[in-house]
Amino acid sequence: MRTRPALTRPTLLAAAVGALLAIGGCSAEAPQVPAPVTQTADITTDKVAPPPPQVPVTWPLTGVETAEVAARPALAVKIENPVSVRPQTGLDAADIVWEQVVEGGVTRFVVVFHSTLPDEVGPIRSVRPMDPAIAAPLHGVIAFSGGQPRFVSALADAGLQVVSHDAGDDGFWRRSGIGAPHNVFGRPTTFLDQADPDHTAAPPPQFAYALRPDLATVATTGAPTTSVAVTMSSYSRPGWTWDPATAAWLRTEKGTPATAASGARLAAANVVVLRVDLVDSGTRDPSGAVVPETLLEGTGEALVATGGRTLAATWNKGSVTEPLRLTTADGEEVRLAPGVTWVELVPNGSGAVSVG
Repeated sequence: MRTRPALTRPTLLAAAVGALLAIGGCSAEAPQVPAPVTQTADITTDKVAPPPPQVPVTWPLTGVETAEVAARPALAVKIENPVSVRPQTGLDAADIVWEQVVEGGVTRFVVVFHSTLPDEVGPIRSVRPMDPAIAAPLHGVIAFSGGQPRFVSALADAGLQVVSHDAGDDGFWRRSGIGAPHNVFGRPTTFLDQADPDHTAAPPPQFAYALRPDLATVATTGAPTTSVAVTMSSYSRPGWTWDPATAAWLRTEKGTPATAASGARLAAANVVVLRVDLVDSGTRDPSGAVVPETLLEGTGEALVATGGRTLAATWNKGSVTEPLRLTTADGEEVRLAPGVTWVELVPNGSGAVSVG
């Protein structure tokens, strides 16, 4: 029996090399691994600007949202306020109402219409020396019955179009069964039909308004308040009570609920009380009584009531034709709640205001 010779270590190495050569097709080169291919995509990203914020269309004198603002000017009408003529016609359709002290402590209104026009309004009375400062910023039409010539001229000089019962302008009539001078009534649409080309545009805003009632300055920073009592004079003491059910300030006259001739309760989203100086205008009415003038240029103290709250503020008015501006103690502009605004011109010294 023959014995196979033992393989030495060199022999084993040679055999392994030979096997590898046989497998690689007699080639001693290592296999080639393809390099990874990087493919660059040509991607273009268009940068699209975000759409502009949608700012709602609002009535300029109330801040209430609307589909379209009517192409008509603002109309200011002088309406009287003694006990004997209440309830007055058309007050419940106003956008803004200004209350001023006239002879004998009686108050009179400058009632401003724009978003809504009532069928009729009255009793219409005469103008006073402070009316240009109230109505001129509207750049519209003012209707009245009576007034001293210099008061009437001041309205026209301030850029307003005058529509006067005494001048024979259209739209006025005397209602039977009521004694003069408390029987003059008028039709707002007829007053505005007489607007000339310089007085046909919608009015600029007279106050700043928040987009929603809960965003109004006083609603977010004011003190909780249920009532505002105002002393205009010994004769006139209107009051305002917050009504959560209707989310409005309801007006009273010496504690009696105030209504319009329609039966609607007189109400406001905002009540603005301005402390003002009341001076002798240097003129007398036909009875010889002093005609007072409210000074509405410069600055003074204010109280703003909105949303069941009140806030002390400052009013500023640079000129007759500039709108009045309300600011907080920090100098920020006061933004009112959307809706009707009543402005009480309370005399310094003889007038007063208190909250409850």
